[in-house]
Amino acid sequence: MSLKMAADMRTEDYPHEIDEQLTGFDSSVSSVKTMLEKLMSMPRNDLLQKLDPLDQAKLDLMSAYTLNSLFWMYLVTQGVNPREHGIKQELERIRTYMNRVKEITDKKKAARLDKGAAARFLRNALYDPEEKESRKRTASKKAANTPADTPQSKRPKQS
Repeated sequence: MSLKMAADMRTEDYPHEIDEQLTGFDSSVSSVKTMLEKLMSMPRNDLLQKLDPLDQAKLDLMSAYTLNSLFWMYLVTQGVNPREHGIKQELERIRTYMNRVKEITDKKKAARLDKGAAARFLRNALYDPEEKESRKRTASKKAANTPADTPQSKRPKQS
């Protein structure tokens, strides 16, 4: 049997309406295989040593989610409804942890307010040289009007 005949027989085994989906599926499987080969080419301990704890958590969650998703697909191919299987709860649990890691990552990336810098910025933005001069004049007039021999009131000690 020739190669052309074998190819023709294979194309007759399934409806042509799903050609596009099958091509996409084949491409996705190839992508997963390539990523897994990259991941598996390096010993896990070496990989984890190069990552900070947050990236280690992301890698672990991604690995768990990927394996459970592949198992979900396996169940579908075996005719098992994965929505009625324990894999659904496991995927939801992993998604919960992924969301927690995302929140932590977002908090790290969020802009932080430097209160000291903000106060200096506001003070300088609201600075009015004329107002400063009028305060100096008022203070010097008060000092000139206060008799030198009048005892200043003392503030009680605070403990």
